[in-house]
Amino acid sequence: MGYLKYIEVENFKSYRGLQLIGPLKPFTAIIGPNGSGKSNFMDAISFVLGEKKNCLRVKKLSDLIHGAPIGQPVSNRAHVTAVYCNEDGTETHFTRLVAHSSSEFRIDNEVVSQDEYLNRLEGLRINVKAKNFLVFQGDVETIAMKNPKERTVLFEEISHSLEHKAEYEQLRSEMIKAEEDTQFSYQKKKGIAAEKKEARLEKEEADKYQRLKETLAERQVVSQAFQLYHIQRDLDSLASDMASKTNELQRHVRKKEKIEEEVRDKRKEHGRLQRDMAKIEQQIREADVELNKRKPAFIKAKERTAHMQKKLEAARKSLKAAKKVDETHQGEIAELEKELEEVAEHMQEFEQQLSQESQGRDVSLEDSQVREYHRLKEEAGRQASLHLQNLDSVRREHKSDQDRHDNELRKRNEVQAKLKQKKAELEENVRRVDKLAEQIRSSEASLEELRRQEQEVSQDVAAAKGRVAEINRELEALMNELGDAKVDKHEDSRRRKKAEIVDHFKQLYPGVYDRLVNMCQPIHKKYNVAITKVLGKNMEAIVVDSEKTGRACIKYLKEQMLEAETFLPLDYIDAKPLKERLRSITNPKNVKLLYDVLQYDPPAIKRAVLYATNNALVCETADDASRVAYDLGDNKR
Repeated sequence: MGYLKYIEVENFKSYRGLQLIGPLKPFTAIIGPNGSGKSNFMDAISFVLGEKKNCLRVKKLSDLIHGAPIGQPVSNRAHVTAVYCNEDGTETHFTRLVAHSSSEFRIDNEVVSQDEYLNRLEGLRINVKAKNFLVFQGDVETIAMKNPKERTVLFEEISHSLEHKAEYEQLRSEMIKAEEDTQFSYQKKKGIAAEKKEARLEKEEADKYQRLKETLAERQVVSQAFQLYHIQRDLDSLASDMASKTNELQRHVRKKEKIEEEVRDKRKEHGRLQRDMAKIEQQIREADVELNKRKPAFIKAKERTAHMQKKLEAARKSLKAAKKVDETHQGEIAELEKELEEVAEHMQEFEQQLSQESQGRDVSLEDSQVREYHRLKEEAGRQASLHLQNLDSVRREHKSDQDRHDNELRKRNEVQAKLKQKKAELEENVRRVDKLAEQIRSSEASLEELRRQEQEVSQDVAAAKGRVAEINRELEALMNELGDAKVDKHEDSRRRKKAEIVDHFKQLYPGVYDRLVNMCQPIHKKYNVAITKVLGKNMEAIVVDSEKTGRACIKYLKEQMLEAETFLPLDYIDAKPLKERLRSITNPKNVKLLYDVLQYDPPAIKRAVLYATNNALVCETADDASRVAYDLGDNKR
């Protein structure tokens, strides 16, 4: 066995210049006070054996140069050389240099890579990574404080058993697989006895089921054809009804538009009448105001009229009395005039006689006669003057009474004319108010009738729309049924084509098995949903024995321009082995591998089933699934 003979140090940490340490003995102890360089000597050995800078108590490699930590490096490089004495007595020089921040490795002064340098050391059973060759201060205590698992890892690293970990894991997985195969074979052996016992009954039941299925398919075809015939006939009838209802709806819509136009016109007319009525009401109010204003004058005039009528009656009575007096006066006047005429005649006769007598003789009157004559003449003149004065006075009174009578008659006629005019105006206003009220009632009746017609038309339109909506819903339901029937028909056709494709593949390529869904069945129907969810797109996948067979099938699909398919080549898919610990989950209860609730045949498709299930678990409830997914540790899942 070789040994370390010398350590050559140049400008490394506290060692300035070139220093040769050795020869070293099989057991060499270095003692000295603190700061004398013991640890730096250990760092030099660690450095030349390939340790990283974090194990050398520096932040960068340039700090290994003497004086560099205080900013006064004595050189721009440093090196450490280990002289190893081989079993045959030859020496091998291992040198590691540091220049600036880079490191260089040499063997016998020949520059080599780090990997080659470390491999050469490992050839001499010097493994720095094992951490058993260089034991630093505190490492013994650290190893003593490790737990069994950590010490096991350390021993495996020291013994290089970690290099065989991959092989061990592979052999262990093969062992688990062999155990699983054994367990599966045992379970299958147990199940074969029961399956064999039930095989004959299942075959008979399957034959019966197949016959019933064929009969059902034939009757379904007849039933669907019958339904399609009646659906088509109903569609034609509904289309005709919908056309007629559409025409009726359009007619009602036009009628509604016409009525709406009439309603708008009537509303305009109603508005105009309302405006006229408002004007008339305003005029009536103004007339009422005017009437109220004139009412006192009317009452006053009425009172004056009554007073005048009373005065008129009094005047009439006075007139009548005056007429009587006048008649009396007229009689008296007539008598007086008659008397006057008689006196005048007598006077004339007397004068004529006197004249005649005077002409025949000289008439001489006595003084007494003359005085009597003059007295009589004065008396006659006086009485005549008195009668004339009385006559003039009576005439003046008569004229005055006549004037007053005429004036009162004129005033009475004026008052009666005004009263008659006001009565006529009042009657005219009353007639206008009645006429306007009648027009308002007529307009309101017409408006109410139009509103009723509009409501009827709206109800008819709403009913027509409801009927159209109902017909559309019925039509949509029929179209959906027809679509479902077409989809079912298309799906049946698609399934037949897919089955024909698989049958054709089986004839062309012996390595084609079948679709995965056709070769797997759950042990109980309650797992149907879980299986469908997990298998997903792999349910319709075609299982083949090899990648070559799958590529040949894909090429055939492309050449024939058929629908794309998914293939599961047994020699190509990455099927993960079952995790046995998942079968030991007891809380929550009834947690099972999906693989364990599937029955598949033939056994050769096991890898495809493992690939599709992928260690999926089936739980009774969603809460159980949540607990398994989030609460159980990784060591249990």
